[in-house]
Amino acid sequence: MPGRFVVFAIVSLALLMASVDQTIVATALPALQHDLHAQVNWSSWTITIYALGQILVMPLAGKIGDQYGRKRIFLGAAVLFTTASLCCGFANDIYLLIVLRAFQAIGGGAFMPSATGIVAQIFGPNRDRAVGLFSSIFPIGGIVGPVLGGVFVTYWSWRGIFLVNVPIGIALVVLGGVFIPVSARKQGQRLDILGVVLLGATLLSAMFGIAYLGSGASSPADPAFLVPECAAAVALVLFVRHSARAPSPFISVRFLAGRGFGVMNLLNFLFGSAALGFGALVPLYAQERYGLPTLAAGTLLSARAVGMIATAGLAVFLLRRTGYRWPMAVGFTLTAAGLFATASSPAGLSAYGWMALAAGICGVGMGISTPASNNATLQLAPDQAAAVAGLRGMFRQAGSITAVSITAAIVARSADPGLAQAHVFLVFAGILLCTLPLILLVPEHRGRW
Repeated sequence: MPGRFVVFAIVSLALLMASVDQTIVATALPALQHDLHAQVNWSSWTITIYALGQILVMPLAGKIGDQYGRKRIFLGAAVLFTTASLCCGFANDIYLLIVLRAFQAIGGGAFMPSATGIVAQIFGPNRDRAVGLFSSIFPIGGIVGPVLGGVFVTYWSWRGIFLVNVPIGIALVVLGGVFIPVSARKQGQRLDILGVVLLGATLLSAMFGIAYLGSGASSPADPAFLVPECAAAVALVLFVRHSARAPSPFISVRFLAGRGFGVMNLLNFLFGSAALGFGALVPLYAQERYGLPTLAAGTLLSARAVGMIATAGLAVFLLRRTGYRWPMAVGFTLTAAGLFATASSPAGLSAYGWMALAAGICGVGMGISTPASNNATLQLAPDQAAAVAGLRGMFRQAGSITAVSITAAIVARSADPGLAQAHVFLVFAGILLCTLPLILLVPEHRGRW
């Protein structure tokens, strides 16, 4: 049915727009810092707050989408993201810009769970392939974001990186309103406000402490780190107790623990820390260790994205033959090999050529494993696709920002930042190899859904 592919194109455009905004701001930080007379620690929060906002909103948007209709959540996210982007483009104060980026993150974070739920609904038995193809969208954003950001900053202004979202967002609202079908709503359930508050307190407290640890002058013994982490631990205990007792919890306990969800949540967190966190660290590593120019260091992420795009589509269409475990095992192993090569000295190639090859190997591994891990989580509760996609994204983003913050703390304290980061990449590779036994616990599935 042609209408299904129109809907897929609409939600894919939304995911691409949200993906681009994860990387496009990084290239504009110097210009943004200069124009708004901001210190570097505050200008970098325009990136950090976007990641934190997405971590919090993904499970929330998924749950609300399943209860109140995925089309409503998708269109609401598009309106909020577009409005916040417009306001960001005219902000004249760094603190106001950070607040507006938080609202933008709420819209961007709601796209993935609502889009997954919409696609799972309209594609039915073929939803595994349709959802798997989402794996090719985010690396495209990784390629387009830095390049587009550089073009806007060079030929116009940093404000263009936000204003470009406005016409796209308007188109999404109009097209989504016309073509996306209305999904069934679950009646008789009220939103678990207390559960939302406790989960939000857990995530925000934990991420605030970790983000603070990433500053050069901080210490794990500082109250500014210990107090938020202790508060996060208390909130987590209260959240789990509440979820086990509430008649209609925000997130069911079965989504957090057990042989199925427990294993996949842990794998998604570790994958996010080792593979997704890796992407944010490669340009800095290339400059610190090998002295590569900024533009050349940034294009290394393009090599990783090309590797993902080249293999993700094939992995999607072989998924029904291979099941989930083999692609995850092969993909994690290849990603670990790429991380090991990244940490090693160039052998027979220039520094740029060696780093591009290593990044490409990581991309191939991620392209093979990501569709399988996406669907391995989704098949555990296909009737709650949006909520499951939100949880999956939350654990991956939490792993990524944790890895980046801890690595930043290590590098800030090192006499040789490049070598210190190489050691971190070796640790990342070891983490992925240690997850291989856990893959044996992933519930397997082959054939049609």
